[in-house]
Amino acid sequence: MHFKKLIAMVKQRRESLLVTQETLAELSGVGLRTVKQFESGKGNPTLTTLQKLADALGLEVTLKVKATRNNS
Repeated sequence: MHFKKLIAMVKQRRESLLVTQETLAELSGVGLRTVKQFESGKGNPTLTTLQKLADALGLEVTLKVKATRNNS
């Protein structure tokens, strides 16, 4: 999933639950500034931060790792 889609999904879920950014910050234990930066596409959250936001919103985070061949 592209990062922009992830941002949109989190923001859409937050808004559908009628949760403010401030409340999401409190529920997730993530700083308000971090939440605002993430939703504006300016932040670079860690996987831990993404997991905290997802947990607070009832979302599931999965990580897909794809190996590529190096033809050196």
